[in-house]
Amino acid sequence: MAALGSPARTWRGLLRELRYLNAATGRPYRDTAAYRYLVKAFRAHRVTSEKLCRAQHELHFQAATYLCLLRSIRAHVALHQEFHGKGERSVEESAGLVGLKLPQQPGGKGWEP
Repeated sequence: MAALGSPARTWRGLLRELRYLNAATGRPYRDTAAYRYLVKAFRAHRVTSEKLCRAQHELHFQAATYLCLLRSIRAHVALHQEFHGKGERSVEESAGLVGLKLPQQPGGKGWEP
């Protein structure tokens, strides 16, 4: 996490992740405790007239870290659903998962299995 970007971008990213999380439940993300907490925290640490507002930078760093965590969890769940074992797979199916294709078996006269 080299560059944090703007706090507004981090805020929008956090809201997007909250929407993804609450899409399964069907309730609006604005009714959650996480949304209320984020709004309260971001409003409490707005830009002030100070030259260096350490609390604001700390909040932005924590928010960006939390956003990274939420994105990583969502990506992990998607990968887990795609590649999670569904019992025994055939060799062809396993090769297809990693993008490989098995060679065709030679057939014809004189071929014995």
